[in-house]
Amino acid sequence: MNLQESFQKLKRIVMGDLADVEQLAITLVIGLLILIFFIYLSRWIKKLVINRLSKRTNDPLLSAFIAAAIRGLILIFGLTLLLRFLGLTGVVSGILAGAGITAFIIGFALKDIGENFLAGILLAFKRPFKIGDQVEIQGLSGNVRALNLRDTQIKTLDGKDVFLPNASIIKSPLINYTIDGYLSYGFKLGLGYGSDYRKALELILHTIKGVPGVLAGKKGPSAFVTEMGDSHLLVQVGYWVNTYNKKHTDAQVRSQAILSVLEALEGAGYPLPGKIIELKGPSPVGGGSTGE
Repeated sequence: MNLQESFQKLKRIVMGDLADVEQLAITLVIGLLILIFFIYLSRWIKKLVINRLSKRTNDPLLSAFIAAAIRGLILIFGLTLLLRFLGLTGVVSGILAGAGITAFIIGFALKDIGENFLAGILLAFKRPFKIGDQVEIQGLSGNVRALNLRDTQIKTLDGKDVFLPNASIIKSPLINYTIDGYLSYGFKLGLGYGSDYRKALELILHTIKGVPGVLAGKKGPSAFVTEMGDSHLLVQVGYWVNTYNKKHTDAQVRSQAILSVLEALEGAGYPLPGKIIELKGPSPVGGGSTGE
């Protein structure tokens, strides 16, 4: 067999029939168009779903998650349709048959990542907190900055960014201080014995009601006696604030409430004693006993 015959044989093996080559080229072009169509269709539907859900819910994470899931389903459907169009039905069956085994192996190898991923999905649908809520998780207090599918970002009160795995949040007690926007604060003070206690309580209530940011009505402030101390009567003052009120933050209201009550009581002449400690000991040589 000479070189020319070898070349012709190789050409027939590689190229085959010209009609088959043309048919293959047309099939590949149509398949590519199908793939491009489903890619752009999935993107368009994802944006459409996000826009529609954003108008009906204030949870951007849930909207993004549902839109991403829908886009993934559309891409899977488009890929399956493409493989069937190309005549690769056996490949589709093999993928479906091996999906369960593959998922098991990957899930076992990446147990922690998969656990956090599923926990993120549960948090996205259950929604025990929203972005901006003040929460306490595992002894950490702060505001929720972001809820991802793997971890939750919390901005602590001292400015630290903490990323907690979602699985640990699911397994631990969670305290949400601002789930409905209302938060209760309070402080204690002492009234010296011999004061007009009832008028002092009325003055405290009148003063704290005038502090900007303190709620009224059913969540109005309160002041009541809790116990009798050694040198004073202990009074508990409580009030509610709306954490969604950005004009008067809870920290500003708390500071102003304490200062206003103290200034009002001192201005009215009510004694506000501190804790008195009496020291007793042996008398100094040549002198009498002393007390403090």
